[in-house]
Amino acid sequence: MRNTAKRIYVALIILFLYAPIGTLMVLSFNASKTRAKWGGFTFKWYIELFQNEEILRALFNTMLIALLSALAATVIGTVACIAMTGMKRRTKSIMMGITNIPMLNAEIVTGISLMLLYISLGIKFGIGTILLSHITFNIPYVILSVMPRMKQLNPSTYEAALDLGASHLTAFFKVVLPDLLPGILSGFLMAFTMSLDDFIITHFTKGVGVDTLSTKIYTEVKKGIKPEMYALSTLIFVAVLTLLLLINLSPDKKTS
Repeated sequence: MRNTAKRIYVALIILFLYAPIGTLMVLSFNASKTRAKWGGFTFKWYIELFQNEEILRALFNTMLIALLSALAATVIGTVACIAMTGMKRRTKSIMMGITNIPMLNAEIVTGISLMLLYISLGIKFGIGTILLSHITFNIPYVILSVMPRMKQLNPSTYEAALDLGASHLTAFFKVVLPDLLPGILSGFLMAFTMSLDDFIITHFTKGVGVDTLSTKIYTEVKKGIKPEMYALSTLIFVAVLTLLLLINLSPDKKTS
């Protein structure tokens, strides 16, 4: 009886999580524009998707900003973790508290604050302001991912590399970086995902005529979401699912 209840519980969770996505995928093949009527199976919306310059431009902006902001935030966040490791415990605790504030702060406050900062500095709104904003709020997530790996490092291995004649730079890339790599990759993926999904901060810091997918979809909602958006959402979901499957099904490294 208990096992049956567990299975029903898990099934309900999966249903609530993936039923909306399943509905979206089905509607992306619906020949009818109305969501209340099935008009037959078609690939029409996928074809029109790749002919819609506005959506493709928003997709390009989204991917470009997400990639660049994740890379920049990963580098800055990793360097910050290395710097904080050499601090005294009290100073380190204060710095960690400061870096956690952007994650606890409401996004609307961060968005408005950044908007006012750019206005006061006379910075023109556009791709650059969105990129700077995304780097800013992504850095704490990278630090959160890399710092636990920093705490697990054995400083003796780094010192041993220096004693054996390696330079500080060589010792870092040969000894420290390989141990930090899982945390760095995790931080990069988290930063990329957060940037890809952000709407509020992007909405306050974007310029006129510049759109990402989130702001484009928000604009479309007022007029009615086009079926091409269903097709795009389906392709993004399938791409993410395929990536996760490849990562999880890849053969494990041989253990010595």
